[in-house]
Amino acid sequence: MNNEGKSSSLKVTDRTKWVVIVGLFMALNIVMSMSFFSIPVPGGHLYLCDLIICTAALLLDPVGAFVVGGVGSFIGDMLFYPLPMFVSLATHGLQAVVISLISHSSNKGVFKKPEVKALVATLAGAVIMVTGYTLGKIFVYSTFEYAMMKLPYEIAQALIGVIGSVLLCYKAGLAKIYRKIVEDK
Repeated sequence: MNNEGKSSSLKVTDRTKWVVIVGLFMALNIVMSMSFFSIPVPGGHLYLCDLIICTAALLLDPVGAFVVGGVGSFIGDMLFYPLPMFVSLATHGLQAVVISLISHSSNKGVFKKPEVKALVATLAGAVIMVTGYTLGKIFVYSTFEYAMMKLPYEIAQALIGVIGSVLLCYKAGLAKIYRKIVEDK
């Protein structure tokens, strides 16, 4: 039987697109949690997962952002470095939700430009990430000194996420591509 001219029985719904996009970002987050994709620094690594978390949070709704940021980081840590996995779940999850809420808020006042709103959102997320991981390291490793020693690297990792995600979304055009995919019926 020839199917020319007939519509496909496979229908791509908005929910299907959401699941695929969230799954893709979550997989990227997990992969970027590997040491292979990190930047070696004295005493550890700078991980590029913040770049993925911030980018996903700028594009997705708060639930999708939490799944990518919190659950994705939890799984990445569980696979590669399990000690701080619950810190990652809470910290990156909250970071992603706050970024998503701010970036999807109304366009009034200083927030008329989406780039400005994205910058404010990711900077707020950076503060949450740095604070959460610093407190988490004090709790997990039981030493304030270790957390303070890692603080400059946490700040650098957060800034990579802030700058990289805003550039990806608004200078490289990822936000436009995402809108086109989501709005295409």
